[in-house]
Amino acid sequence: MASSDPPTPQWPADRPDLLPFLPMVYAAWSDGVLSVTELEAIRERISAQKWLEADARAALARWLDPHNPPSARALAGLGERLRALGRGTDAEARRSLVKLGLELARAEAGAGVWTQPDAQRELHELERELGLLPAEAVRRVMAEPLPEPLGPPTPPPQVPGLEEVRLLLERPRPEVRRRVLELMAEEAFAFPIDLPRALYRHRGLAAVERRAAAGLGGLSYPIEVGGAADPAAALAVFETLALGDSSVLVKYGVQFGLFGGSILQLGTERHHRVYLRDVASLQLPGCYAMTEGDHGSNVRDLETIARYDSRTDEFVVDTPHPRARKDWIGNAAQDGRIATVFARLVVDGEDHGVHALLVPIRSEDGRALAGVEIEDRGAKVGLEGVDNGLLRFTGVRVPRDNLLDRFAAVDESGHYSSPIPSPDRRFFTMLGTLVAGRISVAAASVSAAKVGLTIALRWSTRRRQFGPAGGAEMRLLHYLSHQRRLLIPLATTYGLHFAVRALTERYAERQRAEAGRSVPPALPPTAAPPVPGDEEGRRIEVAAAGLKAYASRHCVETLQVCREACGGEGYLAANRLGRLRADTDVFTTFEGANAVLLQLVAKGLLSQYREEVGDLRLWGLVRHLVDRAETRLTEMNPVSVRRTDPEHLRDPDFHQAAFSYREERLLTSAGRRLRALIQDGVDSFEALNRCQDHLLLLADAHVERTVLEAFHDGVARAPSPAASERLATLAILWALARLEGERGWFLESGYFEGSKARAIRAQVNALCGEVGEQAGGLVDAFGIPDAVLRAPAGAA
Repeated sequence: MASSDPPTPQWPADRPDLLPFLPMVYAAWSDGVLSVTELEAIRERISAQKWLEADARAALARWLDPHNPPSARALAGLGERLRALGRGTDAEARRSLVKLGLELARAEAGAGVWTQPDAQRELHELERELGLLPAEAVRRVMAEPLPEPLGPPTPPPQVPGLEEVRLLLERPRPEVRRRVLELMAEEAFAFPIDLPRALYRHRGLAAVERRAAAGLGGLSYPIEVGGAADPAAALAVFETLALGDSSVLVKYGVQFGLFGGSILQLGTERHHRVYLRDVASLQLPGCYAMTEGDHGSNVRDLETIARYDSRTDEFVVDTPHPRARKDWIGNAAQDGRIATVFARLVVDGEDHGVHALLVPIRSEDGRALAGVEIEDRGAKVGLEGVDNGLLRFTGVRVPRDNLLDRFAAVDESGHYSSPIPSPDRRFFTMLGTLVAGRISVAAASVSAAKVGLTIALRWSTRRRQFGPAGGAEMRLLHYLSHQRRLLIPLATTYGLHFAVRALTERYAERQRAEAGRSVPPALPPTAAPPVPGDEEGRRIEVAAAGLKAYASRHCVETLQVCREACGGEGYLAANRLGRLRADTDVFTTFEGANAVLLQLVAKGLLSQYREEVGDLRLWGLVRHLVDRAETRLTEMNPVSVRRTDPEHLRDPDFHQAAFSYREERLLTSAGRRLRALIQDGVDSFEALNRCQDHLLLLADAHVERTVLEAFHDGVARAPSPAASERLATLAILWALARLEGERGWFLESGYFEGSKARAIRAQVNALCGEVGEQAGGLVDAFGIPDAVLRAPAGAA
């Protein structure tokens, strides 16, 4: 020992009466976490034990002197002695430091003073004072290895039912999805990470042309113009493309979904015949020019004007001032040759509100046409392969036939007519054509979340970090915090998958029904058909708005979590998470800002509630209130409120009842709150503004209830009991995680007691452990080939 070292306390070999202290003394020093204050407090406690001999107390004080710690050699020697003495002790003796020490003292010199209850109690108090985990501390004292060796990751266990889950997730249109994945796997479309913007745009357009050449552009268009009249197939293409490069996805969506879709939905048979074949083949690249700088999502107040000139039988399109320019228009800056322009239709001095018409913007050689100013929107946070632009029109003339006149027409004499007499209803009917775009964004959001989770969960099953002292590093997915941050979003993604697919089927069915009522070619264009007044159309619009908002928010939050969960690997551009996160961030404002869409959902629910309750006669109203009261009594009885057993907490009927109760209570309380404000003389617009927080909660509650129902339906449709079990576990995890997330509301409303909220949290933790064992197979079931995933960290 160097002369500068402090004198080393001697561990007396002839004091067996102090042996019970030695494991704790060794643990106190070897652990290295006790402060000077803590050591002094322990010494004072020992000094107060008058049943110990004075010299024994002095020895212990020396051994725990924070100003005179033992040398490394002395500490190692003490450890060797304890391990030598402890060989052969049984499992019971190794459950705590006290039991180990007492066993050592008994074996060396008999029990002695340690038979006294006071002495044993003081030892246990001292162990608690040290704050060490007893069994773990014994393992460290005895240098016992942990059973798991550090080695290569073992393959995940084969979990039955996951292949059937994969087949279920492919439906509907599995053949279309596989065909798209094959195209996406082509090496020509594996874009380098650091492509310059101009080249990125060029290659993105080439990728969309390749998909058009494969017949994927016009799947939703009528058979008469070369399409397949299959909107479900078109949505399947878009959803699958979202697994790859987002710029290609958006250019595809702008061309075939927004631009082509506007001609399909707002035009009549003659527009379909003239344009849609060239749109589907990309011979006619186009744009969808709705948004303006000053108005954003407020389409009703757009300022671009299309004034009818009866002398030339043309519309004259003008942008009245710079802030009324069409803004953020995809395909406008470089590739588009014609745009669907939303403008105020003015005929004979009368403003008929916003309508859509086709306005050429470029010649075939790419030059802007007379009166059209085009400006590149410039560098963006993401989607650098999409050529967003600004459009301004000055006296641009287009033929009268360019008006998309399914819902309103102007004849050669300048007479305006519409089969929908109400301007408001006509406006919202035209906006209803946006529903396909909102479903598409919701589907793309779910796909992007699947990509992020596949990468993060595969990485988390391989990556090891930290672990118990003396043991192997643990896989990241072993940690509860990591399970919670990834597995709850995984369950959410599965639920949204089923919800979006269910809505897609409803939308496709309604589109097929609409196609059966299409305008015969013999009818004049002014005889556009009336819009079916069915409730299903309005319900689909509300569902699409809600799912788009909920899914896009989930996507952005999930990709951020996935990036963080992968650490440095997630920050590498090669692993896609950064670009994907930047590209999909705009999904929260695509096709309507999320906050606006959620208010649309709430207003739709309030309108429905008003109609249902307002139309009831007195007897019916009484019966309605009695039914609600009985439901509330059933759900709010003290036994139900306090039940914490796993069977109840994992019961899908309990989840459905809780989600439905929350939605109904928020709906009725919002209705009462708005009615009270309006009765007090508050303008209806301002009343809605004062209740916005309430309305957003209501919309979220409605979306979550519909997602849960779709999730349960997906479980029921699983093709095997094993697949059903896998999905049911995810559905339970998601439902309980949402109840945990909203526990404040449920506690406030009296639906839970604190004990139930705590029990739900415990069940979420337990379910995370169960799902964690299947996580690899659950992301494999998404069916994303490595050639499409293109992320080294997430390779299968």
